[in-house]
Amino acid sequence: MIVLNNVIVEFTADGYVRMPPEVAERYFPQGVLVALCTAGELWLLPTRGPAVGGLFLKQRNAAGERSVLVREVMGANVAPGPRPARWDEQQGALRIALDAPE
Repeated sequence: MIVLNNVIVEFTADGYVRMPPEVAERYFPQGVLVALCTAGELWLLPTRGPAVGGLFLKQRNAAGERSVLVREVMGANVAPGPRPARWDEQQGALRIALDAPE
């Protein structure tokens, strides 16, 4: 199994998370996920497809960068900017730090 390390995602001012295409393809192959805020992190968990429900990843550009609207899950208190993310195999989630790096 390929695990992507040192992943950087970006929170936007309008409440989206942007991610590189290789992250979306590897961990969210159906293009659908659920989001959960917990203990200073945003967790993105893949679902089995759109019939199950969830949030849809949108393709932002020809390079394949993806974004998902998570404003309702996170609230308005998260500053925009890049954040480190890591895949947690045990939880089956992409875990993203909510605190902006200093």
